[in-house]
Amino acid sequence: MTMVRQTKQRAAVIDVLRSARSHPDAAWIHAQVREQLPNVSLGTVYRTLDALVRDGVVVTLERAGQATRYDYKHEGDAHHHAVCRTCGAIFDVDAGDVPAVPASALPAGFQVTDVRLEFMGVCPNCQTQN
Repeated sequence: MTMVRQTKQRAAVIDVLRSARSHPDAAWIHAQVREQLPNVSLGTVYRTLDALVRDGVVVTLERAGQATRYDYKHEGDAHHHAVCRTCGAIFDVDAGDVPAVPASALPAGFQVTDVRLEFMGVCPNCQTQN
């Protein structure tokens, strides 16, 4: 893990992500940060997000043909994601509600360093619209 130098831009990006109730993309984060720091560039936001991902503070959610979304890793908040294939909405799924995978299911000697699980499907809202 690298040590991310704390700048006012990084602090603003972290504040925006901590308070986000969704899984925003960089453009949305940039718009929110600009309310605090009007001169911050989109490039600075992308570089900051990249550094935070490398440091393990933020995770990415990527879909082909869509903007990368970002999720701040709140301490003690272990969760996975459920993604609607119709509207693209992303929902948090408490990790405690997901059964553990037994070590015997993994290759012998495999050392797990992180777990990312995504459930793909159709959200209730999209189900009622179709």
